[in-house]
Amino acid sequence: MGSREHILLLLLLLPVLLMQVNIVNSFQQDNDDLTNQIKGERHRPLRRFKRRWIITTLDLQEEDTGPFPKFVGELFNNMSENMTLMYLISGPGVDELPEVGLFSVEDNENGRIYVHRPVDRETTPSFVVRFDVADRATGKIVDKSLFFNIRISDINDHAPQFLKEEVNITIKENQEAGRPVFQMLAVDLDQKNTPNSEVLYSLISQTPSQKGGGFQVDALSGDIRLSGCLDYETAPLYMLLIGARDCGEPPLSSTSTVHVHVQDSNNHRPAFTQDSYKVKIPEGRPIHGVLCLLVRDQDSPSTSSWRAKFNITRGNEKGHFDIVTDPETNGGILSVIKPLDYETLPSRTLVISVQNEEPLFLCEGGELEWPAESGASATVTVEVTDANDSPAFHPSTVIVSGEDGAGPGLLLGIFNATDPDGMSSHVSYKLVHDPAHWVTVDEDSGVVTTKRQIDRESPHVEDSFYTIVVHAIDDGFPPQTGTGTMMLFLSDINDNAPVLRYPHLEVCESAVGEPLLIEADDPDLEPYSSPFSFELDAVPGSMGDTWTLGKSWGRSAELLMARRLLPGNYSVPLRIADQQGLSRKQTVHVQVCSCPGGLTCAQLEAVHARAVLPMGVLVPGCVALVILAAALLSLLQCHFANESKRHHVSIPHEDGIQTLMTYNEESKVIPTQVMKEMLPLTARTAGQLYRALGKTLSDIEELEDQPLDLLHVYSEEGAYERAETLSSLSFTDQDLPPDLLESLGSKSAPLEAIYSKSGGFA
Repeated sequence: MGSREHILLLLLLLPVLLMQVNIVNSFQQDNDDLTNQIKGERHRPLRRFKRRWIITTLDLQEEDTGPFPKFVGELFNNMSENMTLMYLISGPGVDELPEVGLFSVEDNENGRIYVHRPVDRETTPSFVVRFDVADRATGKIVDKSLFFNIRISDINDHAPQFLKEEVNITIKENQEAGRPVFQMLAVDLDQKNTPNSEVLYSLISQTPSQKGGGFQVDALSGDIRLSGCLDYETAPLYMLLIGARDCGEPPLSSTSTVHVHVQDSNNHRPAFTQDSYKVKIPEGRPIHGVLCLLVRDQDSPSTSSWRAKFNITRGNEKGHFDIVTDPETNGGILSVIKPLDYETLPSRTLVISVQNEEPLFLCEGGELEWPAESGASATVTVEVTDANDSPAFHPSTVIVSGEDGAGPGLLLGIFNATDPDGMSSHVSYKLVHDPAHWVTVDEDSGVVTTKRQIDRESPHVEDSFYTIVVHAIDDGFPPQTGTGTMMLFLSDINDNAPVLRYPHLEVCESAVGEPLLIEADDPDLEPYSSPFSFELDAVPGSMGDTWTLGKSWGRSAELLMARRLLPGNYSVPLRIADQQGLSRKQTVHVQVCSCPGGLTCAQLEAVHARAVLPMGVLVPGCVALVILAAALLSLLQCHFANESKRHHVSIPHEDGIQTLMTYNEESKVIPTQVMKEMLPLTARTAGQLYRALGKTLSDIEELEDQPLDLLHVYSEEGAYERAETLSSLSFTDQDLPPDLLESLGSKSAPLEAIYSKSGGFA
């Protein structure tokens, strides 16, 4: 370090050194000043300060016996040198609660304070009293008030008190020693944190007494602890006398009685009344209660330390047996829950153990022990008696397959059942479950063959499986029966075309271009079902300007009205095909409505229905219409019968239109009509039909204008020729007048709809 750096360091330290010198000089000056002041005051006389209260010790003990009034202390104020004073006292204990008139000053002439009766510290431990001095001549207060706290000194006048004079507690027999079982609490109302309120606890007596054990009480906390072990069978109840004593002079005390109820625990092993048992059990069936194993237990009945738990520890590896506890006798009820087989194992030995629900404990040398072996065991020898066993199927369930639509004579499989009793017995087979009546079972061989065509779409088929159940019956006494099951899996073929789900639709006439959803179903499985292909099935050019198809989603497609149509019923022919191209011609019936005011077709029909006359008015009209229909039918029958006689043509009753309906299990219908003869309808006949229909419909119009409560009866007089059926009438459009329907009026609409479906009025 150079000289330059030394100079800088000295310059930095110089202010510090100067400050220390000043502090030392200042301290010395202060000491000199203090010494001079003390020396000066030694030669100066003492001065008396103004306004000084002087009070002696106010010693007041509670429950003082007097005599009263009793002097307790004196106070003095130095203002009395210049004037005659009057001492005043006020506040709690004087003229305020909690006690009035307890303290006073003697004639107000001096500061002597008196108490007039005993004081209870526990009621009022202290009093804050106000002292004042006043000029006796003027009554004016001449000094500041003095507030003095008069404390009442405590004496040991309260003994400790327990919360209850008698206490009942319950502890278990297996309570461990050293742990608190209950805490006693006593309260002393004397001053806290003094010997007068300090409480000590002790066990005064124990009944019954117990050598080497019993109860102890902690002197400070009051905890009751167990020393040693309890024995419920020896002493189920103890009575403890607990004392509480304070440390005052003289000491005061009190007592409380504790009744200790001992709750029985498991300190006795259960034992079987027998070490071994023998039992005979018939084979082939479950049996409840084949044997009752009784046990003894010295613990309290109907407690967890007495209730037994049984377990089969050996010999029940296949779960043939079960054992439960009888709640009444506490014994073990042995049952056969899985049938035994004499041929497999005619005899076996079971080892059954028993223990209590509550763990076992023992007391050794005053300490608890928990032994590993807590129960007993017994052996049961089981002898199985031979019986006629049921035939057994091998296997019990057979799965076979067949093709959907297979005809009679198909071999599906063979049931194989044997009798466990031996080869000499004969087993026969019987069909017990065949809901669709498709199969037969050979009684001797168990061969299963079809006797009718099988159908996978039958309601008796679930998830492509058809269940067949067969019984095998032996020739024993009594005969026994075994059950076998055959699950027939039907592989699907494409034997169903898609079918419309909802063939009737509704649309408003203004909804041009808005799609209608058409949906189809196919009971076949993949790949013989969806996605479907939808197309209009009509003469080219006849439907394109009226109906079109929109998007397709596999099982559904959109049908759109291409132009505005008049309200009415329309038939839209469709052809719907599955993945393999199998299709079927179907018709969607569309009702076009005017939909005034935004109403749908269904809402519009509901409005019309509400506008119809009440039921009481409609009933006569309906009856009249039924009678008219019957009269019209009779009229037509008579008319065509006459025509038939004129042409000398007769149709025998046994000959006529016969409709043959061929059904398979999927309810497909193929109608075949056989016509023996077809009678031509001449122009004369057509004219008569025209006039008859016109007259009848005209009568219906007149009927509507008449009161509805009048019934009209129509009859036809004269001879007529019989026609066997209306189907025997045949005519063409050329045989009818061209204005037939127009002349019939509005009542011809239903006839036109019916005739359109049959192919007429094309």
